[in-house]
Amino acid sequence: MQSREVSAAIMQTRSTQNLRFPIAFLSVLSLLIFHAPIHSQDPIETIRIDSDLVDLKVSVLGFSPNAPAPLLAQKDFVVLEDGKEQEISFFAAADAPFDLVLLLDLSASNAKKLKLIRNSAKRFVDAARPIDRIALVTFTDRPALYSSFTLDRKKLKKSIDEMDEAFGGTNFWDALNYVVTQMVVRGPNSHRSAVVVMTDGIDNALPNVSGPGSDITFDALLENIRNSESLIFPIYLNTEDEAVKHYHVPRAACALARTQLNEIATTCGTTLYKAEKLSDLDQLYGQVIRDLSTVYNIGYRPSNRTLDGKWRSVEVQLPQRPELLARTKRGYFAKLDSEP
Repeated sequence: MQSREVSAAIMQTRSTQNLRFPIAFLSVLSLLIFHAPIHSQDPIETIRIDSDLVDLKVSVLGFSPNAPAPLLAQKDFVVLEDGKEQEISFFAAADAPFDLVLLLDLSASNAKKLKLIRNSAKRFVDAARPIDRIALVTFTDRPALYSSFTLDRKKLKKSIDEMDEAFGGTNFWDALNYVVTQMVVRGPNSHRSAVVVMTDGIDNALPNVSGPGSDITFDALLENIRNSESLIFPIYLNTEDEAVKHYHVPRAACALARTQLNEIATTCGTTLYKAEKLSDLDQLYGQVIRDLSTVYNIGYRPSNRTLDGKWRSVEVQLPQRPELLARTKRGYFAKLDSEP
């Protein structure tokens, strides 16, 4: 989290020769990678039907960790908006594919631990389901793309081996915002998407942390997350003692960073995973993949169509499966400038 010059570029990418490209070329390349049609053998599903559909990602908890989770059917779910049951218009089972972004914090506090981070990232790739495409992004004061979405596990592991030691500040909010607003953009044939981010959450923009920090505010980031259809699975890596000792980060800033990571998880209806040390990541990555395999997509058209800007509370229940718990976002604001 040390000081550094402010960069006008929000992203850097890599060539096979590890060269840095000019900014204009980066812009064109990012458009080609993230907005051009992707021709592959990947399974395709349609998530949204039209713009008046409330699209929920529902995580089902309570399955035994020692056995594969059984698939649930649409009839198992009940959706309530402001306490009133809604008619389900769209349903996708938990075995539908995901586009996963593995977003790794390589800022100064983690720079000397790159080998462990690489090994854990490879275990994440091994743990992921074969149907899920994975992209790899790291960040310091800017994001760096190492692999766009692919099913090729060998290519991914090669990209992980190419990750450089990195030094500099931490623009975590900018990096996550980039992934949410640019990499996992919605489309008629897009997969479900999720972001698995490993970080201590300490952005240089936090109070009394040296360095310019992210351009986007945390509140603006959280709003973009609310409006996104992507799930975020934050993994908090505890670097507090090192951050305080070597980078003079106030403990209050470390506490605020943890609170913000928890807010991100709560907004998405996911869980904040906690790693006290890097070796904990191996187990946590496996847990994230297991949790992803119990995520369902449920869509409904609200019976209350009034766009009055008011908050609509949302709850999903499993009345026939009382041993299980359904978790999703808590609701939405009914207004024109956001999805219902």
